Amino acid sequence: MNQHTYLRAYMAGIVLPTILLIGVATAFCIARYVYNIPVPVERVIVFPMAVVPNLWGLWNMLFIGSHARTHLSIGLHGAVLPILLGPLGFLLTRILDFPVPHDEVARVLPILAPIALIAYYLVWKYVVGFLNGILGIA
Repeated sequence: MNQHTYLRAYMAGIVLPTILLIGVATAFCIARYVYNIPVPVERVIVFPMAVVPNLWGLWNMLFIGSHARTHLSIGLHGAVLPILLGPLGFLLTRILDFPVPHDEVARVLPILAPIALIAYYLVWKYVVGFLNGILGIA
């Protein structure tokens, strides 16, 4: 099964964020349309639904392609991804003029950033690494 290594890497990378984002989109829609919570779903959900799974897939392809040269563990490779996603998400909130309480974000960022790095490390090490192993590309 040596054919289409990068396609298999892409598919292994998009599995988890795609499944999680279906749940998040469902929760946003229920909050907005059932409980009338004023969350502009249309403006918020586009970035995660379009960019995050694709970036995870491309990031896994990059891992497979560069692992022979860098010998970086998949967990550390995955922990770098929030460093890219965070600024992209912030840029999107600025472009869409989405109201974000910047004072509160600045206050919780020193706490949430390490948590995000640890979470991404663990998810990439155990979930994406497991999927890569199943597909025979690890």
